[in-house]
Amino acid sequence: MAAALVVAGAVVGFPGHFKAERAAAQDAVGAAAQDAAGVAAEVDTALVVSVDVSNSVDERRYQLQMGGIASALEDPGVIDAILSGPQGGIAIAMVVWADRPKTAIPWTVIRTKEDAAAVAEKIRKLPREGGEFTCVASMLRNVADKLVTQIPVKANRTVVDVSGDGSENCNPVEPIEAIRDELVDAGVTINGLPILDGKEKATLQDWYTANVKGGPSGFVLPANGFDDFPRAIRQKFVIEMSAAEPPVKAALR
Repeated sequence: MAAALVVAGAVVGFPGHFKAERAAAQDAVGAAAQDAAGVAAEVDTALVVSVDVSNSVDERRYQLQMGGIASALEDPGVIDAILSGPQGGIAIAMVVWADRPKTAIPWTVIRTKEDAAAVAEKIRKLPREGGEFTCVASMLRNVADKLVTQIPVKANRTVVDVSGDGSENCNPVEPIEAIRDELVDAGVTINGLPILDGKEKATLQDWYTANVKGGPSGFVLPANGFDDFPRAIRQKFVIEMSAAEPPVKAALR
């Protein structure tokens, strides 16, 4: 089987049909990959990394986020978590979001250290995106309709990783809780990485816990400011990619 697989098809999910369409999409693409490669296309985790790039994220903060994610993918502990699962690999996609979400890295399968390094290099070279607002709900709707339904391989678990330094401020048409619950009902885990910085430093972790975190194994792991983001995202990746136990609640408080 090829070391990395990128798929850019379009299968759109709708409430009430979300789980079935997601399963059908994975079956169809997985079967094609199996026919072509002679082996089953299956991974341990399908991970969506969604990153806030709204107006509070200046150039330095943007580079801390992108560099932190790239470095985490090259970290020996993260590599070990990726390769040591039963299927020996993950699928990863990245979304950057502010007023509107944008898929920055389409679904890519990582099965080797070299695969991870190639994704890290792409992340470091991403042109900076921006926007004024923090539209968490529209980002989750985009993830639900255009990424979770397009996972190119069968995955033992699906995780959406949401990071940002602010709460929803876009007056969304759909309540964020409704979209979160739709994802959870389809078997998706949503984890939060609030960046505790600025005017919402004291309240953002609680907001993420109440509005973003979803699923029985979902958790919130904060970064103590943007300088702490590389540490937090590395720790979060190890937990998400290895299905390890999340940090105890007391440590997240």
